[in-house]
Amino acid sequence: MASKIETKLLMSIIDFQSRIQRKLGASLSAHGIGLTEYLVLNQLYMAANQKMRRSDLAELVGLSPSGITRLLNPMEKIGLVEKEGNPRDARVSLVALSKAGRKIFEESSISFEHTSAELFNALEKKQVNELSQLFRIIAK
Repeated sequence: MASKIETKLLMSIIDFQSRIQRKLGASLSAHGIGLTEYLVLNQLYMAANQKMRRSDLAELVGLSPSGITRLLNPMEKIGLVEKEGNPRDARVSLVALSKAGRKIFEESSISFEHTSAELFNALEKKQVNELSQLFRIIAK
């Protein structure tokens, strides 16, 4: 059973998560995207050839296969991503970052970085590094 300190810590993390979503939501909306769209663009930007399977993308951003489809359809309509067939397997569709999607991602990344710095401005660099290490440990 969790002790009171773990329960309080988890509640603090949930409160901070809400703050993150509010701040990033406001910051990213200036670029016409939300946090989940940003996470998709980020994964595609970092992927080999800036494309990946829908199922892999869904897993990386924490969505179900149907959830990623519902998210990608409007992103495809406004030109942020492109659907590609897989030449090796017709049953598998790939999602590719479009030129417009790359531009929006690069521009919104500046806002994301500024908001990130603002969210952690109460901490010293050393404390941010320590917190980052702790989160990596518990995220495994």
